[in-house]
Amino acid sequence: MKYVPPYEITNDMLVLVSSIMKKIGKLDNYKDLDKMPVLRKNNRIRSIHSSLAIEANSLSFNEVKDVIEGKTVIGPEKEIQEVKNAYEAYSKIKEMNPYSINDLKKIHGIMTYLTVSESGKFRSGNEGVFDENGNCIHVCPPPDKVNGLMTALFDWLKENKDSIHPLILSSIFHYEFVFIHPFSDGNGRTARLWQNIILSSYEEIFEYVPIESQIKKYQNDYYKAINDSNLNGNSTKFIEFMLKMIDETLDSLNKQVNEDINHQNLYVKKLLDVMEYGVKYKTSELMEKLGMKSRVSFKENYLDPAIKNGLIKMNYPDNPTNKNQTYYKWKVK
Repeated sequence: MKYVPPYEITNDMLVLVSSIMKKIGKLDNYKDLDKMPVLRKNNRIRSIHSSLAIEANSLSFNEVKDVIEGKTVIGPEKEIQEVKNAYEAYSKIKEMNPYSINDLKKIHGIMTYLTVSESGKFRSGNEGVFDENGNCIHVCPPPDKVNGLMTALFDWLKENKDSIHPLILSSIFHYEFVFIHPFSDGNGRTARLWQNIILSSYEEIFEYVPIESQIKKYQNDYYKAINDSNLNGNSTKFIEFMLKMIDETLDSLNKQVNEDINHQNLYVKKLLDVMEYGVKYKTSELMEKLGMKSRVSFKENYLDPAIKNGLIKMNYPDNPTNKNQTYYKWKVK
């Protein structure tokens, strides 16, 4: 008999799914979202920092950022390795098949490299789920049941990927994964990342939606939702909790995008203000007028948006990297 995870669809879920889809639609309307590398990078770091912090990693956001950027950080060796592992794992999101157990084991192997003895393998011992106060909120199935339970869960996931909304599907998976607790360590980190992988296969934007940061903010409620679902014998409460976290995270992301667009518009205005009509400028000349030293920052924040919006033209448009390339201010009719 096929395994069917127990849950109920509630009015709260339907309202939240509708709200989330509207907010995703707003983000899709921003044509320059893929041109915001700083926002994407910072959100990726927020995801990693928050997910590790939930598991008691003590490194600060800035320390996590420094580790990712290859800077020297003084801290516990294991925690620094966890950051490196998580960054590598999150960089594989697009490569992972959300319906493959082998890919799940692969991502766990990356996530726990050099930090867990049974890295990338299902556990051989008994485990429990503990909240942040050390209280056991769930005794996990015995190790000899793990492979069968995970196989049944992935079979269900594949069979229902087109019939259950991905927002609900991924939340059910997240809960069931935590319930089974298939690995000796790193289950929470892997569960949160795998929900991200499922959602990203549905809407690419989820790759940079830091749901983990919202979960960290409501960490006690996260564990309560797990415990309530355990007591109720279904994942309904946990699904509602996760949908709420996703919905609130998208509010923050929409605000971030609006702020980035406003900053971008300000950068473009500054660039146009130092240019005169009828004059051709080299990149170095424009950077000097703006008092800038970073060519990458100038290109991403000033030049590219101005060109994309038709406010600045290239003298050699068919050869953007021409060493003699110059730019001129364009009169928009």
